[in-house]
Amino acid sequence: MEITVDDLKISYRIFGEGEETAVLLQGWGTTYSIYESIANILSEKMRVVFFDFPGFGDSEEPKEAWGVSEFSDFFLDLMKALDIKHATLFGHSFGGRVIIKLSSNKCHYFAPERADEVPDFSIDRIVLIDAAGIKAPLSKEQQKKIKRYKRLKKFYSNKLVYALFQKQIDAWKSHQGSEDYRNASPMMRQCMVKAINEDLTKYLPFVTEEVLLVWGENDTATPLKDGQLMEKEMPDAGLALIHNAGHFSFVDQPVIFENIMRSYFKM
Repeated sequence: MEITVDDLKISYRIFGEGEETAVLLQGWGTTYSIYESIANILSEKMRVVFFDFPGFGDSEEPKEAWGVSEFSDFFLDLMKALDIKHATLFGHSFGGRVIIKLSSNKCHYFAPERADEVPDFSIDRIVLIDAAGIKAPLSKEQQKKIKRYKRLKKFYSNKLVYALFQKQIDAWKSHQGSEDYRNASPMMRQCMVKAINEDLTKYLPFVTEEVLLVWGENDTATPLKDGQLMEKEMPDAGLALIHNAGHFSFVDQPVIFENIMRSYFKM
């Protein structure tokens, strides 16, 4: 299905029925279809909504570079357009960033411009799956790599140098950054840079809803220590560890993930 929100065409889908609503917020560079296995489990008890963020899947890109705050504002506008007043939120990877920002914005310290607003949407519970949001300090080796990259980028930007070595420079550029970054459009690359450069650690104590953290022990994109920090800093959080699973723990160990969901939601 398709809906227009903030002048952008957004692809979405709704599964199941029930008094409780669950909304799935996706990881960076994914399409909502990858989360159908989660939707199939939850739809036995709930109405499940999942969608593609602007610039993801079949949804239109934002017209300017968005950070986490803009994606959070979009989410609230989407909920209003779908007439959803409250829901349990599931966030995988980047979706976790958005949920952390949404929840912590209840605190007027972080969102003073919303202090006089009556919220149109409230969060029932939160499930974060291999969630992003923690920015680790750069190691000395990483700092060296960044400095080297900036030097080379500046050198290769010289018109004469580029004219002489265009093929080699283009090949070098094609191998820079993560796979998600390389596969993204120019606009979504800007969005990605803004998102990953925002450290949400200070927001964690203000996520006061009940939170279930689900983590793959072998996750290298958002390592287990991030989940352990979230469990420590969030007032009402518990961590479920999935062995032999990585960043897509619900795909790597689907049976174990399903058992966790059924146990937590008493299905």
